[in-house]
Amino acid sequence: MKSLLIKDTTEEERAQIVADSLESMEGTCDECSDGLLRMYDDYIYGKCELFEINSSFQTNFVNGDNDRNERGSCIC
Repeated sequence: MKSLLIKDTTEEERAQIVADSLESMEGTCDECSDGLLRMYDDYIYGKCELFEINSSFQTNFVNGDNDRNERGSCIC
């Protein structure tokens, strides 16, 4: 498996990684795919690694943190 780190991928590859991952979730989420896609913008544009975004999302979900920005991006 190829590395998913920003330093090892292009923007186009990162966009495809996110699209492929979200495609596998099709049908499990009503009208939330746009929000999920935007959540990963910082990864696609090389600002945050996947693990940072996923950790931020999970932490805020568990803590019920409503102060996140509207895109749901991590704090980098």
